[in-house]
Amino acid sequence: MPDDPSTAGNAQSHAVLDLERFLPYRLSVLSNRVSQTIADFYVERFGLAVTEWRVIAVLGRFAGLSANGVAVRTAMDKVAVSRAVARLLERGLLEREVHGDDRRRSVLALSEAGYGIYDEVAPLALDFEQRLLAGMEAPERDLLFRLLDRLDELELQAEVGAEPRD
Repeated sequence: MPDDPSTAGNAQSHAVLDLERFLPYRLSVLSNRVSQTIADFYVERFGLAVTEWRVIAVLGRFAGLSANGVAVRTAMDKVAVSRAVARLLERGLLEREVHGDDRRRSVLALSEAGYGIYDEVAPLALDFEQRLLAGMEAPERDLLFRLLDRLDELELQAEVGAEPRD
């Protein structure tokens, strides 16, 4: 059947990757769709790219991180974080200070203007999340977050080669 998406373009001599059932693909597509929906708002309203908003969100929650610390918390590429930080510094939305005795290390914090945006967008992001999850009962939402935490834990263990805990 040529219209069957599970066989379209696949010869029997090739491996089959059922993307509709492949978790990394599904998570990526869902994440991109959700991120783009909310990003449309803060791009239009504040002129912020997704990476810039993520930097603001992380520093709004965890002030005093280095750019590398932001990259670790967001799992974003260090170059992308560095570019976003540079744009936010240029716009006056971030402040950079040298960290204590180590003059090579700097820490970042939101400026007053940065907090102004954070304080406006954060409640809207939370409202968006509530609307996104509104179709789920509380036990389903709890299960979703437990499963996400578990996948995150398993991913971290896989990265360092540790055995999963039971």
